Amino acid sequence: MFGKLYSTLLFILFFCHEPSDAQRKKETLLSEKVTQMMDWTSKRSVIRMNGEKFRRFVKAPPRNYSVFIMFTALQPQRQCGVCKQADEEFHVLANSWHYSSAFTNRIFFASVDFDEGSDVFQMLNMNSAPTFLHFPPKGKPRRSDTYELQVRGFSADQLARWVADRTDVQIRVIRPPNYAGPLLLGFLLAVIGGLAYLRRNNLEFLFNKNVWAFSALCFTLIMTSGQMWNHIRGPPYAHKNPNTGQVSYIHGSSQAQFVAETHIVLLFNGAVTAGIILLCEAATSDIDTGKRKIMCVAGICLVMLCFSWLLSIFRAKYHGYPYSFLMG
Repeated sequence: MFGKLYSTLLFILFFCHEPSDAQRKKETLLSEKVTQMMDWTSKRSVIRMNGEKFRRFVKAPPRNYSVFIMFTALQPQRQCGVCKQADEEFHVLANSWHYSSAFTNRIFFASVDFDEGSDVFQMLNMNSAPTFLHFPPKGKPRRSDTYELQVRGFSADQLARWVADRTDVQIRVIRPPNYAGPLLLGFLLAVIGGLAYLRRNNLEFLFNKNVWAFSALCFTLIMTSGQMWNHIRGPPYAHKNPNTGQVSYIHGSSQAQFVAETHIVLLFNGAVTAGIILLCEAATSDIDTGKRKIMCVAGICLVMLCFSWLLSIFRAKYHGYPYSFLMG
């Protein structure tokens, strides 16, 4: 009787004590991981990770913190200009969080370079850079944990909104002072003021309709090409696949665009406008017939070629073009 009771007590003590040890080990391991992540963050706001660090501190449990990782290809041989721009914005966001009064160990920012962690790229079946992923404290990343770079751009403000959506952590983006804009504006005003002073006795050029027409035309071309969208969204200049090296200058969706795409559209719109102006001048000017014919042919070529190229870009972005009308 006593032997059975003794065996039962040993059984209960063993199985009650074992979970406590496992829990204690789990808490110790978690504390060590958080301490190490905080130590790295104190030195660099964006932690540089390789395959080993990624598997230990991001993939392997336990983890009670979120990790936002930028997968990039910054080595010069990769020739990824977009990666450098995205890296700058990502560091602005990480620094804003690091020096914020609300900074905690709830979230961390890290980066994995293709040349330092190609095994991580293979593990995640990733074939493009830059790419931003959120790894939540528990479970696997969902579809919404992948940042829609092509749609939202990679500006620090847009990334901060994405972080808030995934973790409810509000990060106020603080950028280092940039004096290039004010200096450029001051230089431009000085040049305009200097020209006005030099021609103070003859300011008829201010009333020249051609000057104002050219200025209005340039402003219209800039606005219609999508420069304001670029300023708001901060999209990449182009997209380069780090595996194939193929560079895309035209975005394949109607919901986004690249900076290079706006420059191409601006060039084609300007060429079409120049062709129309040549045709108008050929029809109304008083120059000799030979020059008017040359202007007419040049205008027709510009309009036909550049407008057809614009239509091809439109067709590449709007896959349903040409549209058909359904008669009821």
